[in-house]
Amino acid sequence: MTGVLALQPPQGADWLIILLVAVLLFGAKKLPDLASSMGKSITNFKKGMKEAEDDTAAPDATASEDEVPPATQTSRNHG
Repeated sequence: MTGVLALQPPQGADWLIILLVAVLLFGAKKLPDLASSMGKSITNFKKGMKEAEDDTAAPDATASEDEVPPATQTSRNHG
């Protein structure tokens, strides 16, 4: 398949074209605000992912041996 175009990451002059298009679309005054809000969004996303990982790991670490899982408790009460 020699006619297929392979997508490659932008290099060199490609970044200049992307920057120029961004300036034309958003204006030079809005780009710093846009970059700042994007950075904050990424930070909040990473923080949320870390909290989610901590929440999923926490029940295993805090569960005591004396606790009975809820499914087992209901079968004891009805059985």
